[in-house]
Amino acid sequence: MLVLTAAGAQPGEVAVELNRLDNRDNGNCRAYMVFENGSDQHFSVFQLDLVLFDGDGIIEQRLAVEAGPLDAGKTVVKLFDIEGLGCDRIGRILLNAVIECRTENGPAEGCTRRTRVSARTETPFFK
Repeated sequence: MLVLTAAGAQPGEVAVELNRLDNRDNGNCRAYMVFENGSDQHFSVFQLDLVLFDGDGIIEQRLAVEAGPLDAGKTVVKLFDIEGLGCDRIGRILLNAVIECRTENGPAEGCTRRTRVSARTETPFFK
């Protein structure tokens, strides 16, 4: 049996790509992230703990972002505004953890482990 998954995501994993960072008129940074759910599970909650570092490796900000819902086998784009921080001040972004991921059956196990990160930006995105 052939199983097709979202492009870039291996079976059972969720691929998260930092696709773009845009400076907003208000001085904030907007992050465009592509989520590819290669699993067979619908996540009603998929909350990320992100840590933003400046160019010298000093922590600038820590934030929790909610990416859910994520449908099984589906690719979606989510936008997040990073308040009080311009994109030029972000040297790299760490996926510290998947704080919570939940399916219709309740909490899911091992979500940080099965989440893969990448970036199309000059700003590295890692875990």
